[in-house]
Amino acid sequence: MASHRKPRPAGTLGAGFRTPVLATAALTSVAVLSQTAEATPSADGKPSLEEVEKKVDDLYRQAESATEKYNAAKERAGKQRTRVDSLRDDVARRTERLNKAREELGSFAAAQYRTGAATPQTATFLLANDPQDYFDQSQLMDRLTSRQKSAVDDYITEQSATMKKRQEAAKSLQTLSESQRELQTAKTTVQTKLATARELLSKLTAEEKARLAAIEQRKQQEAARKAAELAKQQAAEERARAAAQAQQDSGSSTSSGSSTSGTSGSSGGSSTSGGSSSGGSTSSGTYATKAEKALAFARAQIGKPYVWGATGPDSYDCSGLTQAAWKAAGVSLPRTTYDQVDAGTTVSLADAQPGDLIFFYDDVSHVGIYIGNGMMIHAPKPGAYVREESIYYAGASIIHSVVRPA
Repeated sequence: MASHRKPRPAGTLGAGFRTPVLATAALTSVAVLSQTAEATPSADGKPSLEEVEKKVDDLYRQAESATEKYNAAKERAGKQRTRVDSLRDDVARRTERLNKAREELGSFAAAQYRTGAATPQTATFLLANDPQDYFDQSQLMDRLTSRQKSAVDDYITEQSATMKKRQEAAKSLQTLSESQRELQTAKTTVQTKLATARELLSKLTAEEKARLAAIEQRKQQEAARKAAELAKQQAAEERARAAAQAQQDSGSSTSSGSSTSGTSGSSGGSSTSGGSSSGGSTSSGTYATKAEKALAFARAQIGKPYVWGATGPDSYDCSGLTQAAWKAAGVSLPRTTYDQVDAGTTVSLADAQPGDLIFFYDDVSHVGIYIGNGMMIHAPKPGAYVREESIYYAGASIIHSVVRPA
């Protein structure tokens, strides 16, 4: 759920980006424009176009962060609700057993009264709310039969366990209430930020929107240039690695041939070398296969709307899309960006491979799926659609990390 994704310039718009939101999308860039620093209020006291853009940028950015907090609170509340329900069921079962144990104790007392064997103290003990306390004060255990003693032990044990479960359920219920309040706070924050942003946008004139669209186009051109540079760098490094590997393989082959005599020995050396190479490629191939499935799923979602808190199948937020994409590849990712960033191996941007997750901002509140050549698929922000665009859509300085999830 990016709060600042830039639509791509005319002629290079990614699939899923719809031109009617071009002007609006322009407002969602977090990159600080050079014009912003030079912006001055208009003569009538209204904020400048650049000031409005910066304000909207910030609002979408804050809404994005609040959405991930909402996702986290929702997940916690769901787990806590399940726990509370389970504890309540457990307490109900234990209470039922406790009542039966009390009834059994009562039947003993009644039987003793009928036979004249019970003393007032024994009856009081058997029917007390806490027989253990009464027993501690009265040495009555020797007056009970083994069956009665067993019933008393069972009652005391069940009473203690039930009491603990009730306390545990009460504490869990309190935690659930806190999670629900946190959930509502995050939801209200998202809604407020988005409403304020929409209000600011609604006050822009057609001319101002056109100016912002032009600014946006320049940003997209710069993002595309950076993506091309990264692709060039990655390609050069890949060629260097391939050349080094080829040289190593050539050296190994020469060494094996000169040190082995006989067809049998030569064959054995070749087989061993091939096995080692195959093992490395298999590991790499396994990830590539999973990544291909994740990317195929992500591409199939292009054009679907961004909706904060959504996990599909008709709409997504940023982490909802990455979670669903990798699930299609058989890999389970956590719900939020905060957790997804720890669900794999961190690699450098230069070593990023298709399928890797690209995280953005210091608070790790946005994520996209890398597809290669400096590009990614992501769910950008409210009002936008799942699309493909440069990972530099909001400036290289906001890239937090790259994580390989499988």
